[in-house]
Amino acid sequence: KLDEAQAAAAVGQVALAGAWAGALAERGLAAAQILLTLGDTEERRRYLNARATIGTLLKLRAVPIINENDTVATNEIRYGDNDRLAARVAAMVGADCLVLLSDIDGLYSAPPQQDPGARFIPHVPAITAEIEAMAGAAGSELSRGGMKTKIEAGKIATAAGAAMVIASGRVANPLAAIDGGARATWFDPLATPASARKAWIAGHIEPRGTVVVDRGAAAALRSGKSLLPAGVVNVTGSFGRGDAVIIVNGDGAELGRGLVAFDFAEAQKIAGRRSHEIEGILGYPGRSVMVHRDDMVLREG
Repeated sequence: KLDEAQAAAAVGQVALAGAWAGALAERGLAAAQILLTLGDTEERRRYLNARATIGTLLKLRAVPIINENDTVATNEIRYGDNDRLAARVAAMVGADCLVLLSDIDGLYSAPPQQDPGARFIPHVPAITAEIEAMAGAAGSELSRGGMKTKIEAGKIATAAGAAMVIASGRVANPLAAIDGGARATWFDPLATPASARKAWIAGHIEPRGTVVVDRGAAAALRSGKSLLPAGVVNVTGSFGRGDAVIIVNGDGAELGRGLVAFDFAEAQKIAGRRSHEIEGILGYPGRSVMVHRDDMVLREG
Protein backbone atom coordinates (compact mmCIF):
# COMPACT_ATOMS: atom_id res chain seq x y z
CA LYS A 1 0.00 0.00 0.00
CA LEU A 2 1.12 3.54 -0.75
CA ASP A 3 1.09 4.71 2.88
CA GLU A 4 3.12 1.68 3.97
CA ALA A 5 5.66 2.20 1.19
CA GLN A 6 6.00 5.87 2.14
CA ALA A 7 6.43 4.98 5.83
CA ALA A 8 9.20 2.54 4.87
CA ALA A 9 10.82 5.26 2.77
CA ALA A 10 10.80 7.64 5.73
CA VAL A 11 12.79 5.11 7.78
CA GLY A 12 15.04 4.13 4.90
CA GLN A 13 15.98 7.72 4.05
CA VAL A 14 17.49 8.18 7.52
CA ALA A 15 19.54 4.99 7.22
CA LEU A 16 20.69 5.88 3.70
CA ALA A 17 21.75 9.39 4.72
CA GLY A 18 23.60 7.94 7.73
CA ALA A 19 25.49 5.46 5.54
CA TRP A 20 26.60 8.21 3.17
CA ALA A 21 27.54 10.55 6.01
CA GLY A 22 29.72 7.87 7.60
CA ALA A 23 31.45 6.89 4.34
CA LEU A 24 32.16 10.48 3.33
CA ALA A 25 33.30 11.52 6.81
CA GLU A 26 36.12 8.99 6.50
CA ARG A 27 37.37 11.10 3.60
CA GLY A 28 36.92 14.45 5.32
CA LEU A 29 33.74 15.32 3.46
CA ALA A 30 30.33 16.36 4.76
CA ALA A 31 27.14 14.82 3.40
CA ALA A 32 23.93 16.73 2.72
CA GLN A 33 20.53 15.23 2.01
CA ILE A 34 18.20 16.66 -0.65
CA LEU A 35 14.80 15.11 -1.33
CA LEU A 36 13.10 16.14 -4.57
CA THR A 37 9.70 15.56 -6.12
CA LEU A 38 8.89 15.79 -9.80
CA GLY A 39 7.43 19.25 -9.28
CA ASP A 40 10.73 20.55 -7.89
CA THR A 41 12.33 20.11 -11.31
CA GLU A 42 9.27 20.80 -13.50
CA GLU A 43 8.35 24.18 -12.00
CA ARG A 44 10.89 26.81 -13.03
CA ARG A 45 11.19 28.72 -9.74
CA ARG A 46 11.62 25.58 -7.64
CA TYR A 47 14.10 24.25 -10.21
CA LEU A 48 16.26 27.36 -9.89
CA ASN A 49 16.06 27.24 -6.09
CA ALA A 50 17.18 23.60 -6.00
CA ARG A 51 20.04 24.39 -8.40
CA ALA A 52 21.22 27.26 -6.19
CA THR A 53 21.14 25.06 -3.08
CA ILE A 54 23.16 22.29 -4.73
CA GLY A 55 25.68 24.82 -6.05
CA THR A 56 26.17 26.29 -2.58
CA LEU A 57 26.67 22.85 -1.03
CA LEU A 58 29.36 22.01 -3.59
CA LYS A 59 31.15 25.29 -2.91
CA LEU A 60 31.16 24.35 0.77
CA ARG A 61 32.61 20.92 -0.12
CA ALA A 62 29.50 19.12 1.07
CA VAL A 63 28.37 16.21 -1.11
CA PRO A 64 24.63 16.36 -1.83
CA ILE A 65 22.93 12.96 -1.66
CA ILE A 66 19.80 13.39 -3.77
CA ASN A 67 16.81 11.09 -3.74
CA GLU A 68 13.15 11.25 -4.60
CA ASN A 69 10.94 12.44 -1.75
CA ASP A 70 8.95 9.21 -1.69
CA THR A 71 7.42 10.03 1.68
CA VAL A 72 5.24 12.83 0.32
CA ALA A 73 5.08 12.19 -3.44
CA THR A 74 1.89 10.71 -4.87
CA ASN A 75 1.80 8.53 -7.96
CA GLU A 76 0.75 11.55 -10.02
CA ILE A 77 3.83 13.61 -9.09
CA ARG A 78 6.49 10.90 -8.94
CA TYR A 79 9.48 10.28 -11.12
CA GLY A 80 9.17 6.60 -10.25
CA ASP A 81 12.74 5.88 -11.34
CA ASN A 82 16.13 7.24 -10.36
CA ASP A 83 17.49 7.37 -13.92
CA ARG A 84 15.45 10.35 -15.05
CA LEU A 85 15.77 12.03 -11.66
CA ALA A 86 19.56 11.74 -11.97
CA ALA A 87 19.48 13.13 -15.52
CA ARG A 88 17.34 16.06 -14.45
CA VAL A 89 19.76 16.87 -11.63
CA ALA A 90 22.74 16.52 -14.00
CA ALA A 91 21.11 19.02 -16.35
CA MET A 92 20.19 21.26 -13.43
CA VAL A 93 23.76 21.60 -12.16
CA GLY A 94 25.49 21.61 -15.55
CA ALA A 95 27.32 18.34 -14.91
CA ASP A 96 29.98 17.13 -17.34
CA CYS A 97 29.02 13.48 -17.00
CA LEU A 98 26.13 11.37 -15.71
CA VAL A 99 26.92 7.84 -14.50
CA LEU A 100 24.06 5.33 -14.35
CA LEU A 101 24.97 2.14 -12.50
CA SER A 102 22.83 -0.85 -13.38
CA ASP A 103 22.55 -4.62 -13.04
CA ILE A 104 23.76 -4.74 -16.65
CA ASP A 105 27.05 -3.37 -18.01
CA GLY A 106 25.60 -1.24 -20.79
CA LEU A 107 23.28 -1.08 -23.77
CA TYR A 108 22.70 -4.13 -25.95
CA SER A 109 20.92 -4.46 -29.29
CA ALA A 110 18.30 -6.53 -27.44
CA PRO A 111 17.76 -7.58 -23.80
CA PRO A 112 20.65 -10.07 -23.25
CA GLN A 113 18.63 -12.07 -20.72
CA GLN A 114 16.18 -12.91 -23.50
CA ASP A 115 18.45 -12.92 -26.56
CA PRO A 116 21.83 -14.69 -26.20
CA GLY A 117 22.91 -13.18 -29.51
CA ALA A 118 22.35 -9.60 -28.36
CA ARG A 119 25.17 -7.29 -29.46
CA PHE A 120 26.88 -4.97 -26.95
CA ILE A 121 26.87 -1.26 -27.93
CA PRO A 122 30.00 0.45 -26.50
CA HIS A 123 29.41 3.93 -27.95
CA VAL A 124 26.31 5.95 -28.83
CA PRO A 125 27.12 9.18 -30.72
CA ALA A 126 23.44 10.21 -30.73
CA ILE A 127 20.20 8.75 -29.39
CA THR A 128 18.25 7.86 -32.52
CA ALA A 129 14.97 6.01 -33.02
CA GLU A 130 17.04 2.86 -33.60
CA ILE A 131 18.76 3.25 -30.22
CA GLU A 132 15.42 3.85 -28.50
CA ALA A 133 14.03 0.68 -30.10
CA MET A 134 16.82 -1.36 -28.46
CA ALA A 135 15.58 -0.47 -24.98
CA GLY A 136 13.22 -3.08 -23.57
CA ALA A 137 11.24 -3.18 -20.34
CA ALA A 138 12.69 -3.70 -16.85
CA GLY A 139 15.53 -6.20 -17.06
CA SER A 140 15.13 -7.76 -13.61
CA GLU A 141 13.30 -7.49 -10.33
CA LEU A 142 15.92 -4.94 -9.24
CA SER A 143 15.13 -2.60 -12.14
CA ARG A 144 12.16 -0.32 -11.82
CA GLY A 145 12.61 1.48 -15.12
CA GLY A 146 14.98 -0.73 -17.08
CA MET A 147 16.91 0.37 -20.15
CA LYS A 148 13.98 2.42 -21.47
CA THR A 149 14.23 4.98 -18.69
CA LYS A 150 18.03 5.06 -19.05
CA ILE A 151 17.65 6.06 -22.69
CA GLU A 152 15.09 8.68 -21.66
CA ALA A 153 17.63 9.91 -19.11
CA GLY A 154 20.25 10.00 -21.85
CA LYS A 155 18.12 12.31 -23.96
CA ILE A 156 17.78 14.74 -21.05
CA ALA A 157 21.45 14.67 -20.04
CA THR A 158 23.04 14.81 -23.49
CA ALA A 159 20.75 17.67 -24.57
CA ALA A 160 22.07 19.61 -21.58
CA GLY A 161 25.67 19.03 -22.69
CA ALA A 162 26.57 16.13 -20.38
CA ALA A 163 28.12 12.85 -21.45
CA MET A 164 26.45 9.74 -20.03
CA VAL A 165 27.72 6.27 -19.24
CA ILE A 166 25.80 3.12 -18.33
CA ALA A 167 27.89 0.61 -16.41
CA SER A 168 27.58 -2.28 -14.00
CA GLY A 169 26.98 -1.48 -10.35
CA ARG A 170 27.50 -5.08 -9.31
CA VAL A 171 31.29 -4.79 -9.12
CA ALA A 172 33.32 -3.36 -6.24
CA ASN A 173 34.39 0.27 -6.75
CA PRO A 174 32.33 0.74 -9.93
CA LEU A 175 33.47 4.32 -10.58
CA ALA A 176 37.11 3.28 -10.39
CA ALA A 177 36.29 0.38 -12.71
CA ILE A 178 34.82 2.79 -15.29
CA ASP A 179 37.86 5.04 -14.93
CA GLY A 180 40.04 1.99 -15.53
CA GLY A 181 38.31 1.13 -18.80
CA ALA A 182 35.70 -1.41 -17.67
CA ARG A 183 33.09 -2.32 -20.25
CA ALA A 184 30.35 0.31 -20.40
CA THR A 185 28.26 2.23 -22.90
CA TRP A 186 29.19 5.87 -23.44
CA PHE A 187 26.76 8.45 -24.83
CA ASP A 188 28.16 11.62 -26.40
CA PRO A 189 26.81 15.01 -25.34
CA LEU A 190 25.23 17.09 -28.09
CA ALA A 191 27.76 19.27 -29.86
CA THR A 192 25.74 22.39 -29.04
CA PRO A 193 24.31 21.98 -25.54
CA ALA A 194 21.08 23.82 -24.87
CA SER A 195 20.98 26.97 -22.80
CA ALA A 196 19.92 26.55 -19.18
CA ARG A 197 16.34 27.50 -20.01
CA LYS A 198 16.13 25.20 -23.03
CA ALA A 199 17.71 22.35 -21.08
CA TRP A 200 14.91 22.77 -18.55
CA ILE A 201 12.28 22.67 -21.30
CA ALA A 202 13.83 19.62 -22.99
CA GLY A 203 14.03 17.76 -19.71
CA HIS A 204 10.34 17.95 -18.82
CA ILE A 205 9.27 14.52 -17.64
CA GLU A 206 5.52 15.10 -17.74
CA PRO A 207 4.41 17.16 -20.76
CA ARG A 208 0.76 18.15 -20.48
CA GLY A 209 -0.24 17.54 -24.07
CA THR A 210 0.68 17.00 -27.71
CA VAL A 211 0.61 19.36 -30.67
CA VAL A 212 0.48 17.75 -34.12
CA VAL A 213 1.91 19.83 -36.97
CA ASP A 214 1.78 19.56 -40.75
CA ARG A 215 4.75 19.02 -43.04
CA GLY A 216 5.21 22.70 -43.79
CA ALA A 217 5.28 23.63 -40.12
CA ALA A 218 7.78 20.84 -39.39
CA ALA A 219 10.11 22.25 -42.05
CA ALA A 220 9.67 25.77 -40.69
CA LEU A 221 10.60 24.60 -37.19
CA ARG A 222 13.76 22.98 -38.53
CA SER A 223 14.73 26.31 -40.11
CA GLY A 224 14.45 28.09 -36.77
CA LYS A 225 10.93 29.48 -37.00
CA SER A 226 8.27 29.61 -34.27
CA LEU A 227 5.22 27.36 -34.47
CA LEU A 228 2.24 29.28 -35.85
CA PRO A 229 -1.38 28.18 -35.28
CA ALA A 230 -1.78 27.76 -39.07
CA GLY A 231 0.63 24.80 -39.04
CA VAL A 232 -1.16 22.94 -36.24
CA VAL A 233 -3.28 19.98 -37.32
CA ASN A 234 -4.50 18.83 -33.89
CA VAL A 235 -3.93 19.22 -30.16
CA THR A 236 -4.51 16.67 -27.40
CA GLY A 237 -4.10 16.62 -23.63
CA SER A 238 -5.03 19.01 -20.86
CA PHE A 239 -2.63 21.93 -20.78
CA GLY A 240 -2.64 25.54 -19.72
CA ARG A 241 -0.69 28.46 -21.08
CA GLY A 242 3.00 27.99 -20.25
CA ASP A 243 2.80 24.20 -19.86
CA ALA A 244 5.20 21.91 -21.68
CA VAL A 245 3.88 20.05 -24.73
CA ILE A 246 5.34 17.53 -27.17
CA ILE A 247 5.42 18.62 -30.82
CA VAL A 248 4.96 15.74 -33.27
CA ASN A 249 4.54 15.35 -37.02
CA GLY A 250 1.66 13.63 -38.75
CA ASP A 251 3.29 10.23 -38.27
CA GLY A 252 3.52 10.75 -34.51
CA ALA A 253 7.31 11.17 -34.47
CA GLU A 254 8.52 13.63 -31.83
CA LEU A 255 10.03 16.79 -33.31
CA GLY A 256 10.66 18.60 -30.04
CA ARG A 257 9.13 20.11 -26.93
CA GLY A 258 8.05 23.58 -26.01
CA LEU A 259 6.02 25.84 -23.75
CA VAL A 260 2.62 26.48 -25.32
CA ALA A 261 1.24 30.02 -25.47
CA PHE A 262 -2.46 29.09 -25.18
CA ASP A 263 -4.75 26.99 -23.00
CA PHE A 264 -5.95 23.70 -24.50
CA ALA A 265 -9.45 24.97 -25.29
CA GLU A 266 -8.03 28.04 -27.02
CA ALA A 267 -5.45 26.01 -28.92
CA GLN A 268 -8.21 23.76 -30.24
CA LYS A 269 -10.15 26.75 -31.56
CA ILE A 270 -7.23 28.38 -33.39
CA ALA A 271 -5.51 25.24 -34.72
CA GLY A 272 -5.07 25.59 -38.47
CA ARG A 273 -6.05 29.28 -38.48
CA ARG A 274 -4.02 32.32 -39.46
CA SER A 275 -2.52 34.50 -36.74
CA HIS A 276 -4.60 37.54 -37.79
CA GLU A 277 -7.75 35.49 -37.15
CA ILE A 278 -6.96 34.82 -33.46
CA GLU A 279 -8.62 37.97 -32.08
CA GLY A 280 -11.85 37.28 -33.94
CA ILE A 281 -11.95 33.67 -32.72
CA LEU A 282 -10.93 34.18 -29.08
CA GLY A 283 -12.18 37.71 -28.52
CA TYR A 284 -8.73 39.07 -27.66
CA PRO A 285 -5.45 39.38 -29.62
CA GLY A 286 -3.38 36.78 -27.75
CA ARG A 287 0.02 35.76 -29.05
CA SER A 288 0.62 35.26 -32.76
CA VAL A 289 2.46 31.98 -32.21
CA MET A 290 1.44 28.66 -30.66
CA VAL A 291 4.98 27.94 -29.41
CA HIS A 292 7.71 30.57 -29.69
CA ARG A 293 11.11 29.41 -30.92
CA ASP A 294 12.73 30.75 -27.73
CA ASP A 295 10.46 28.40 -25.74
CA MET A 296 11.15 25.36 -27.92
CA VAL A 297 13.79 22.65 -28.11
CA LEU A 298 13.94 20.45 -31.22
CA ARG A 299 15.28 16.91 -31.29
CA GLU A 300 18.43 16.21 -33.27
CA GLY A 301 18.06 14.53 -36.67
